[in-house]
Amino acid sequence: MTVIKHREQRVGIFIDTQNLYHSAKNLYHARVNFGQIIKDGLAGRALIRAVAYVITTESGEEKPFFDALEKVGIETKTKDLQIFAGGSKKADWDVGLAVDAIKAAPKLDTVIIVSGDGDFVPLIEYLKVNEGCQVEVIAFGKSTSQKLVEAADDFIDLCENPKKYLLSQGGPRRA
Repeated sequence: MTVIKHREQRVGIFIDTQNLYHSAKNLYHARVNFGQIIKDGLAGRALIRAVAYVITTESGEEKPFFDALEKVGIETKTKDLQIFAGGSKKADWDVGLAVDAIKAAPKLDTVIIVSGDGDFVPLIEYLKVNEGCQVEVIAFGKSTSQKLVEAADDFIDLCENPKKYLLSQGGPRRA
């Protein structure tokens, strides 16, 4: 399928923040420049909504990060980190992201999923077939499911120009 991108296209961006955070940390020992990802993903099109799905901890140390996301126009949806009796931890927004993308799809021409998680393949297939949306994926290719790349209409591999999409560990905290 040919990917069409034009100014009037209505775009929704759904960001699996944990997925990108861990990919950037593990691959490059750096943080993600979400503002640049949004800008390049949009490619001059009309942003209807950008949502980052984030996890909160008891310490609240992530608050400046959430503020930075909101400053660049990204809405945040938060969920508390679950800590189980045995000490194991769970933080997962996959279902929430999928439900929001499906609910927004009738008002969108394009859905951009910012994640390398292969669990989103059924979501991509649903959005394309049932909602008629063009679906694009943005992620670090080295840690992205190949099935996700194949299911998407377009894939932006952040590994092709990592410096553009990363912030150094030391500098001020930005989105």
